[in-house]
Amino acid sequence: MTEVTGTTGTAIRARQDPRAFAVRAGLVRGLIEVRQSLTNASDLTWFFFVPITFTVVLVFMRGSTVPGTDFALGAMVLPSMVGMSIAYGGLIGASSTLAVEREDGTLLRAKATPHGMLGYLVGKIVNYSLTTLFTLVILVIPAWTVRDELQVDAQSWLILAGIFVLGMIATIPMGTALGSLLTSSTQTGLLLLGSVLLIAPSGIFYPITALPTWMQWVGQAFPFYWLGLGARSALLPDAMAAVEIGGSWRTAEMVAVLGVWAIAGLVLAPVLLRRMARRESGSSVAERRDKWLTRFA
Repeated sequence: MTEVTGTTGTAIRARQDPRAFAVRAGLVRGLIEVRQSLTNASDLTWFFFVPITFTVVLVFMRGSTVPGTDFALGAMVLPSMVGMSIAYGGLIGASSTLAVEREDGTLLRAKATPHGMLGYLVGKIVNYSLTTLFTLVILVIPAWTVRDELQVDAQSWLILAGIFVLGMIATIPMGTALGSLLTSSTQTGLLLLGSVLLIAPSGIFYPITALPTWMQWVGQAFPFYWLGLGARSALLPDAMAAVEIGGSWRTAEMVAVLGVWAIAGLVLAPVLLRRMARRESGSSVAERRDKWLTRFA
């Protein structure tokens, strides 16, 4: 049988298995978006800004120790930053971009193609997984300042890989669901503010056991704490579990809580995304564009 190539072949394959075609298109879209981010000056500035800021924070923490121990506080904070970066990349990145692309018509164009929303979601998962991974790689910069305190071996890398995958599954779908609820890109600031407020009770910069009990419960309800805990279990000596809640790394509890977030996100995201897409039209996009032009005229 003669193989059909070119545009005609692509169209035939799309008709034969539209969902698989949409997934492949999403994979390609995600990789293109990653390449654009890594060649965009403003994106690269942000990627490097956070690790460099963390480095400055760790330098100021030199000489400080975890309460009740002689372990460097900065060495405990660094793994927490890893967990926070995973949660931030999945939750805030996905939600903010979705709100922006709803306004500029990107979402409407995706809606107009067969199973376009599936491809759109796959593309975002690829994009934010890889860009978040890139951000974590850059965290080698601040890690260098506390390298002697960390426990890094093959098992550590394996645990970190598992934490990263679980974190992406737990946060990107939920971030997409949250973004679907926003009516304007200006509202993404509320999500950013909320994430900043959640850092305080999540044990990122200070042991959670030193916080009031009610703040500990708040912190444990969100992925920031659990991803930070998982990263600490991978990079810190086992003795440091003594400063955690219950005096252990609570791996089973971590997997359970992140699993609940993942299931909730995977259930809610497709429903909310489809509902948002149904409300999109050329007139609504044009109306939002006119409002922006009027505002800045």
